[in-house]
Amino acid sequence: MSTWVIVLIKDFDSAKQRLEPALGPKARRDLARRNAQLAVRAAAAGDRVLVVAGSEEVAALARGWGAEVLAEPRQEGQNVAAARGIAKAVDGGADAVMLLSSDLPLVTVEAVRDVLESATRLDAPVAIAVPAVGRGGTNALYLRPPHAVALHFGSDSLAKFRQEAQSLGVTFVVHHSDAMALDLDEPGDLARLRRAV
Repeated sequence: MSTWVIVLIKDFDSAKQRLEPALGPKARRDLARRNAQLAVRAAAAGDRVLVVAGSEEVAALARGWGAEVLAEPRQEGQNVAAARGIAKAVDGGADAVMLLSSDLPLVTVEAVRDVLESATRLDAPVAIAVPAVGRGGTNALYLRPPHAVALHFGSDSLAKFRQEAQSLGVTFVVHHSDAMALDLDEPGDLARLRRAV
């Protein structure tokens, strides 16, 4: 079985806008770039790593980090980026995909491997969601087959993924991971990161 880990990376200039009250433009860019590199390293737990890149700068860096790259013609949000990545993975022979946020400052290859290993104990169709701390978001989503459920990233995505999976008869598992729970979206998340490290 071939599992692709797909990392969704926005253009660094447009990333982390909600952190503006706490961080200046250069600090936000540096943070976005560092977290993106961590995510690509962690994605190596899969059979293949694909970065859906929101800019040529991101694409060039991701290639340098050893990932396959799909450069978006334009940024149209996380769900569109994820759909593009899944389509490329399916064309490349993927039996399963894991969509991974690039905003996770504590993510590790072991944390991603833990999700992938837990998935092997479940029969398809299956969806495994890694929740974000607070806000009801989803920081990673494993799907086998890759189109097991539609894409609902955004506010309350965890509940939306669960509801759709249940309506379709897809096994749905919530996988709690300390390494993947924290994403950096708002100034309060920076305080959580300082406490965590």
